[in-house]
Amino acid sequence: MRHTFPTVVFALAVVLGLPAAGTLAQSPQSGWTPPRTPWGHPDLQGVYSNDEETGTPFERPAEFAGRRIEEITPAEMREINRRRNEEFNERVDGTEFAGGLRPPTHLIFDTFDRANGRPWLVVDPPDGRVPPLTPEAQARARRPGGGVSSNANPFGPFAGPEDLGLYDRCITRGIPNSMMPAGYGSTYDIVQSPDYVAIRYEMVHETRIIPLDGRPRLGPGIRLYLGDARGRWEGDTLVVETTNFTDETSYRGSTRELRMIERFTPVSPDVLEWRVTFEDPQAWSRPWTFSMPLTRKDSSQQLFEYACHEGNYGLKNMLTGARADEAAAGR
Repeated sequence: MRHTFPTVVFALAVVLGLPAAGTLAQSPQSGWTPPRTPWGHPDLQGVYSNDEETGTPFERPAEFAGRRIEEITPAEMREINRRRNEEFNERVDGTEFAGGLRPPTHLIFDTFDRANGRPWLVVDPPDGRVPPLTPEAQARARRPGGGVSSNANPFGPFAGPEDLGLYDRCITRGIPNSMMPAGYGSTYDIVQSPDYVAIRYEMVHETRIIPLDGRPRLGPGIRLYLGDARGRWEGDTLVVETTNFTDETSYRGSTRELRMIERFTPVSPDVLEWRVTFEDPQAWSRPWTFSMPLTRKDSSQQLFEYACHEGNYGLKNMLTGARADEAAAGR
């Protein structure tokens, strides 16, 4: 399956605690005004990438206990970034993966000299940690289903494709997963019209349409993999509120009652600040927020085709293996 190997590598990057260095907090560049579209909206159009954020810890690492993001100086983080990049390369270079593969780091990524924009991503609560799951959400976590990723159901049984996650089946990586670093498929294209914003994701190559015209939301009986999004402008910030998710696209324990609020704020010619808040009282004890800078690419950078179904041998092999186990057991 095309996404499995890079996803494993990205997970390793997070475990190793790759740091952030560079701009620790994003605010609009002094004296800079975002360009406007012909109809007067802030112009966010272009191709962006999360590639530089690969390996940024999602929650605050233990070494920063008691500190906030704004307290971490750029000089301090540059040194930590240098040290942790060295540690990452030393550990990954020659690490054995499935099938006895021992790839050098440069065969996994073009480089691992990342200029992360954050020491960690969670900005609220102030301790940089995702709030605890509710008792109900903890109980659900002990009964894994298909979910977006096969990690939600790693042991089967795999009676059919529906027992695997949507990502494994090349349907969707979900939101916000499609905009999170995963080692590859790290770009997205934003286009605008007076009444819509569309975001096309390289990962699984789907397009999210965000109406700006104030139309009513869908009724509660209609559920979508990417939810039902509605956008509006608050100054230079595009605010997108999304509801009507399905159970299959749960994010970190969320339910179908999740309300996700995104804020896209241009802070310089090359950086779009992406801030995401999650509200779901059936999943977490309080709302929480993470933030990540998106880097604009030049006009030569385009999205690659995501030919997932054409090369999805992993799905076939998992189902074939399950049938072989059944035959061996006389079932």
